[in-house]
Amino acid sequence: MSALWTSAELRTATGGSLAAELSVSGVSIDSRSVAAGDLFVALRDARDGHDFVAGALARGAVTALVDHVPAGLPADAPLLRVAETLAGLRALGTAARARCAAKVVGVTGSVGKTTTKEMLRALLSTAGATHAAVASYNNHWGVPLTLARMPRDSAFAIIEIGMNHPGEIAPLSALAQPHVAVITSIGAAHLGHMGSLEAIAREKSAILSGLLPGGSAVLPAESEFLPLLRAAAGAARVVTFGAGGDARAIAVRADAEGSDVTAEILGTRLDFRLGTPGLHMAGNAIAALAVVAALGLDVAQAAGALRDFRALQGRGDRRRIATGDGGSATLLDEAYNGQPPSMRAALALLKLLPARRRVAVLGQMGELGDFAAAEHAALAPHIEVAADLVFACGPLMRHALDALPAARIGAWAATSAELAPLVAAALRDGDTVLVKGSLATGMKTVVQALTESASP
Repeated sequence: MSALWTSAELRTATGGSLAAELSVSGVSIDSRSVAAGDLFVALRDARDGHDFVAGALARGAVTALVDHVPAGLPADAPLLRVAETLAGLRALGTAARARCAAKVVGVTGSVGKTTTKEMLRALLSTAGATHAAVASYNNHWGVPLTLARMPRDSAFAIIEIGMNHPGEIAPLSALAQPHVAVITSIGAAHLGHMGSLEAIAREKSAILSGLLPGGSAVLPAESEFLPLLRAAAGAARVVTFGAGGDARAIAVRADAEGSDVTAEILGTRLDFRLGTPGLHMAGNAIAALAVVAALGLDVAQAAGALRDFRALQGRGDRRRIATGDGGSATLLDEAYNGQPPSMRAALALLKLLPARRRVAVLGQMGELGDFAAAEHAALAPHIEVAADLVFACGPLMRHALDALPAARIGAWAATSAELAPLVAAALRDGDTVLVKGSLATGMKTVVQALTESASP
């Protein structure tokens, strides 16, 4: 296997200085997960990565990207010196993109980005070596890091691009230079920062500005903002997905374990099995297959990979947990994130799953600004049809609880830590329990409390 980066390539890419001659097999920004042969990038975030350079080198990193020599390091420490480390990482990502002939897919959207990315990883891997981030690395450091890690012989690469504020997507798309860009959805995520759904649509459409000439835009046919997205696509080929689109489901036969889907993808009719349940998951699969078709690949061959697809941890994965009465329950773990569109999708999935009782454990949604109270209250009818019992935490979730029958309410608490033991004590044999909320509300605490007992 060829080196990911050589000393000469690192110097050329970043314009930095590096005295040692070495080769790099990986790139890391977290000293705790450094592997032997890595380049450690000392970024500044909540902590200054320069404070962890010594530890990264001790764990096996062969060099570190720094903008000054950290105190306590020997004079001959193998350091790649640059003017500023985030700019150095971006330069490395730019060089990685330039040297690689991979077909690149950019993915954005209000919900479904990471799941669609992982579906595309499975689908494109049937046609060639495919590179994608190991996690939801979609921000100002995540995109260049994903590119910097891209093997030079990749046939395909999937780059997830996200945003919290206006103006974030365009520069990341320019860095990725996708051949195909897909917008999974336009919804009320980060509405407080953006101000309106139209502003969200315009920001998401900025991914199309980075498309290479002759590229394709894969857009949601059912979005009210499709005309805006089409206009942003300019001369790019447009492929739509969803009801009435170029790629669409003809029939979805959903069950508790997945869905049997009959679809038409740009004129090709096919039947496939999706190994994870939920109509929103089937929608993500149609979007991913539209990308495969836009790349000119065999969609029928690729679709077979979806049979083994499973939901990601914290994004709909399910497992058995013990209950206090000596029985067992099914945990639907959606603790990674919670915005209005994904909340509604998760509740719809809860309704689909078999159970003696369906229990929803919901943390308040973040980044909704002046729309927060109304968006939480609007969850009430979705909760009422999906859950027999609901637990909630965070002041804003009271707006949802106030609109529900008292008999449906298990408990409310200010924080997830206070809520967790109440949920654990209430679960009974045969329950199915959904745990979901914004990352900031710490719903992972509830998941951990429910899984502390040995799985039955």
